[in-house]
Amino acid sequence: MKSTMMDVAAQAGVSQATVSLILNGSSGARFSEATRKRVFDAAAELGYRLSNRSAAARSAGTKVILFIVDELTTDPWMALAFEGAREKALELGIIVTLGVFRQGEDPDERVFSVCESQTLVGCIFGTILTRKIDPPKALLGAPSVLVNCYDQDRRLPSILPGDVAGGRAATERLIKGGRKRIALINGQEGLDNPRDRLRGYKQALASNDLAYDSKLVHYGNWEPSSGYEKTHALMRLPDPPDGIFCANDLMAIGCLEALKELGKSIPDDVAVVGFDNRDIAQFTMPPLTTFHLPMLTMGSMAVELLQDITGGLNSAHDQLKVECPLVERVSA
Repeated sequence: MKSTMMDVAAQAGVSQATVSLILNGSSGARFSEATRKRVFDAAAELGYRLSNRSAAARSAGTKVILFIVDELTTDPWMALAFEGAREKALELGIIVTLGVFRQGEDPDERVFSVCESQTLVGCIFGTILTRKIDPPKALLGAPSVLVNCYDQDRRLPSILPGDVAGGRAATERLIKGGRKRIALINGQEGLDNPRDRLRGYKQALASNDLAYDSKLVHYGNWEPSSGYEKTHALMRLPDPPDGIFCANDLMAIGCLEALKELGKSIPDDVAVVGFDNRDIAQFTMPPLTTFHLPMLTMGSMAVELLQDITGGLNSAHDQLKVECPLVERVSA
């Protein structure tokens, strides 16, 4: 059986995003030599090979998709979306070129000109945070798809995680486990993900005849420290929660540590559900029940949507929402 990038990641003890960045030679990624060696050694041992994109790119008439991101290394999301796009494009005989465009750093938008000598299928533009953007002008002049971001004027189609449905499903998972007083440790106020996950949380409570209590909703900063602090605050309430939905896995890690420090049994006393399905979620104590952020799928879908656009198939749906599936473990 042919080895996959997931196999290499497991063998090397790193994430798929790390394998993708190292094997693709991404210049903006910083890894230790020891990590690089583990990845290359694992790939060699398993016989894993990336397709020879550089050789294909030199051939006449090569079709190219330009994948532009605003950030690559602070979180794995855009690396995973790129990998999903790359794998799907290779099936179609298309090369994907990766570039980083930070607003203000490239005012001439020269990053969009790298494919001028090749046949450009179109552009994919992705952001590390789900947010509204004003698309760079170059995107409006070519077939383009947005990933994890959207154009308020709906000039370009976008692919987004289903955060409202995910927030609702996470809360309902706790309700189905018999929890009656469910707290939400949300991300930073003002961002799209926390707004939508809160909306889903409220929908689940209303659908199950559970009252919304604002004292059970706390805003963190996506880091373990805020999950830890907000959990202590929640458990000091006169009527503390018996279930906690954390809007990302890092805050859930802090939440688990706080509960253990307070002598609470997880999930018997308090059940915990995270969101994102980071690699570390499977190694927490207890292993974290969470919801998978489908960035790999979203990248693949972006290539398929570009193919439809260039083939003259214009979808009536200019904003696609992708399901965030449940990853059942032990914490809830």
